[in-house]
Amino acid sequence: MTDPQLPEWPADESSPFRRFEVSTRIGGGDEVWERASHDVLRWKVKTRSGFAVTNSESVTPGAQLIITARAVGITVREPVQVVSVIATASRVGFAYRTLPGHPVTGEEAFIVHREGEDVYLTIRSLTRPAPRQPWRALYPLLRVAQRVARRRYLRALR
Repeated sequence: MTDPQLPEWPADESSPFRRFEVSTRIGGGDEVWERASHDVLRWKVKTRSGFAVTNSESVTPGAQLIITARAVGITVREPVQVVSVIATASRVGFAYRTLPGHPVTGEEAFIVHREGEDVYLTIRSLTRPAPRQPWRALYPLLRVAQRVARRRYLRALR
């Protein structure tokens, strides 16, 4: 759904998910590329944004893990499964989907890619309310939390 292999992410107007995509330049040159492509596959976008990951070793397709968020004395456990990993000479990243118990339903991808000497981070997500309470009722607040997290993601690999 958020396929990190695709340079262009086609919109699906019939999807029940809220679609989001943003890219930012994180630097330029081989050194930035090597560091960022290494870090994205070791969950650094999440961990440098304030999340804990049960296994921050290299991302592996099919791996199931827990991402933990802490804010204002509340701990939220987010079960996820890695669904796709890409590692080419100009594109590196992965996508994970949420599992039951996650505050939202959907998928998120983190992609580092090169355009000439420039290195970019792209974030893609598809979300909708989780089917269970209390998360379903809290979805509007979770969308605000997503916006805050995304701003942090965009700075994480600089």
